[in-house]
Amino acid sequence: MIEKQFKIIMSTGFARPATLLIKVACKFTSKIYLEYQGKSVDLKNSPKSIMDVMSLGIRPGAQFNIRADGIDEHQALQSIEKHLNKEKITKE
Repeated sequence: MIEKQFKIIMSTGFARPATLLIKVACKFTSKIYLEYQGKSVDLKNSPKSIMDVMSLGIRPGAQFNIRADGIDEHQALQSIEKHLNKEKITKE
């Protein structure tokens, strides 16, 4: 299991980032979770995942963790990080 912390730098809502996270997470076999303020959401429980992530109320400037556990956990976390940075949604 590996985990990485991210900080939201995007000043708009979290709908687009939530959709991106779920889209990327579903490409991998590992279990992938978003953790925020003591709550955990399964990013591969689509389409319910989008509503679950949105219900966390993540705001600009907030920090959250992505946790991956499985055979391709490193690739999954690297891909998520790459996509979030490319879209200028987060920074480490």
